[in-house]
Amino acid sequence: MEMLQIALSIAILALNLVSSRSATTPPLNCSDTGRLCTSFIAFKVDLNVTLARIESMFDVLAEDVTADAISSPGYVFVRKNCSCLYSKKYLTNTTLTVPVAEVGEPAAPIVAAAYGALAFLPNSTRGSGAGARAGAVVALHLFCGCSSGLWNYLMSYAMEEGDTVESLSSRFGVSMDSIETANGLAGPDDAVAGQVYYIPLNSVPGEPYLGMSPAPAPAPLPSPNTIFDKPEHPAKFPYGWVIGSMGIALALIVVALLSVISFKFLNSHSRRSSNHMKDHDQPISHKFHILKSSSFCGSGRYFCCKFGNTNPSDGDAGNHHINIPKGMVAEAFDMEKPIVFTHEEVFYSTNSFSDSNLLGHGTYGSVYYGVLRDQEVAIKRMTATKTKEFTAEMKVLCKVHHASLVELIGYAASDDELFLVYEYAQKGSLKNHLHDPLNKGNTSLSWISRVQIALDAARGLEYIHEHTKNHYVHRDIKTSNILLDSSLRAKISDFGLAKLVAKAGEGEASATKVVGTFGYLAPEYLRDGLATTKSDVYAFGVVLFELISGKEAITRTEGRILTHTERRSLASIMLTALRNSPNSMSMASLKECIDPNLMDLYPHDCVFKVAMLAKQCVDEDPILRPDMKQVVISLSQILLSSVEWEAALAGNSQIFSGLVQGR
Repeated sequence: MEMLQIALSIAILALNLVSSRSATTPPLNCSDTGRLCTSFIAFKVDLNVTLARIESMFDVLAEDVTADAISSPGYVFVRKNCSCLYSKKYLTNTTLTVPVAEVGEPAAPIVAAAYGALAFLPNSTRGSGAGARAGAVVALHLFCGCSSGLWNYLMSYAMEEGDTVESLSSRFGVSMDSIETANGLAGPDDAVAGQVYYIPLNSVPGEPYLGMSPAPAPAPLPSPNTIFDKPEHPAKFPYGWVIGSMGIALALIVVALLSVISFKFLNSHSRRSSNHMKDHDQPISHKFHILKSSSFCGSGRYFCCKFGNTNPSDGDAGNHHINIPKGMVAEAFDMEKPIVFTHEEVFYSTNSFSDSNLLGHGTYGSVYYGVLRDQEVAIKRMTATKTKEFTAEMKVLCKVHHASLVELIGYAASDDELFLVYEYAQKGSLKNHLHDPLNKGNTSLSWISRVQIALDAARGLEYIHEHTKNHYVHRDIKTSNILLDSSLRAKISDFGLAKLVAKAGEGEASATKVVGTFGYLAPEYLRDGLATTKSDVYAFGVVLFELISGKEAITRTEGRILTHTERRSLASIMLTALRNSPNSMSMASLKECIDPNLMDLYPHDCVFKVAMLAKQCVDEDPILRPDMKQVVISLSQILLSSVEWEAALAGNSQIFSGLVQGR
């Protein structure tokens, strides 16, 4: 009995040591609670760890994972959003699903076994001695850090036995002094195995991760003897030979039928090709028009890319093959159908996707200018692996139509690539007109243009939040996703991350992985992964701050030393200025943040009102943020006041003609 008690005590002590292993590393301190940055985590893997497992453990996407091609044992580098939101400590969140094999174990040793020293349980669950259940989701903190400005990134690394500051310096191409400075080490001998240290980096570590699940063993082929086994029968009738002969005869009939069909198809295809060659150098005669109504796409249940149930009379639809499961398509595209273009049409319209036609790079593909059937278009080019994002954009844009949303015209597909065709925005993105516009070939936007753009974008967001049959959260509102037409009217684009949400009073939310762009992510979205309409409101508030200041959402600020810069969120900078600007008559601090390209040609009271509206939009408490309907009303009033200000100065406003018309 005594021996059993001693063994039990030793086991409990060992578990406590393991569970407290990560707790020996304190998180990095921070002071700016609005600070966000990109960070990396070095995670040691073995051959049995798949990419899907890494994505699940760290709540990231595949593109957030890179690999170290030279280290042994292998490491992967995981990109995570790092923030200063938890008691002024730099941390990021993830979740762990408890595997069946570890049912009944306390959560702490399971976490330690999975992550080593990189993760720890929050205080609320750290002391829990209850056994974990299979499938239970455990919330965790991960160690991360934001650089003070000397480097672009910090990477969390758990020091192993045999590691030294010198070996890490050589391995990651940074100086020993940099590692010591980033971690506050007095010397290279102060590093201790089992603790987390931060490796300063100026570029993204590693190479694309090629790990994958072990291929399943192929199913054994049935032997001929198995197929043609003769049943036990007293008369010894040759059933196997009869069945085999019938199968061969059927196969020959099928081959003959396919040959006839192929012959007819090739004849018709050659005739079409001949006609196409004749007309190749002439403009295609039939055009399309962008319709701002549900009649644009027509009706139908299935996506037109040869998923089954396609009609051969649908013209070009039969020439496209992409691997999207039929069941998913039926669910996603029970709606209007967009125009189907051929792969050749898309290539011809963009000069074979020449660099001179490149408009920019979106979240999941590159966007090119094209002239398709005599109309200017923008074509997003994606690899066939981006089926999920392709489906998301089609699913939303075939259902929603509004003047302040970029209209989807159609799509095309090949074996390797997917293409989405949109209406063309002649003036490009809002980002290019705000941030260093002159060097990008653009003129600076006037104050009234900025307010009109804000109002247009607000109306587009209000529409998808409130007025569609299904309500959506965009999840990636930013100035590069707000496009401007020839009249500088704004349209929201890039719905690849859009999320359907259920309407449930004030609590309209959908749990998801954190995606989006740093500087625009709401604190509760970073913390809990809940995508809500109020998350979009937060991002829109940052856009309003950009319209006022001309600065980017994450901007560099000068430190005490001229060569020392620090990356800070624009929201934190503008909120600090507003704290020292009580009203429009005493806003010296705010004036220092106003875009100098405006050259003081703006109504001070209207700028102050937009700044205060932006402040409400980025409130830490999502309940206190206005909804987009309230934002639209406020911006409409501010626009009217701005026009009156311009008229009082005998300005030549270009806004009056369409000011009071509904969009």
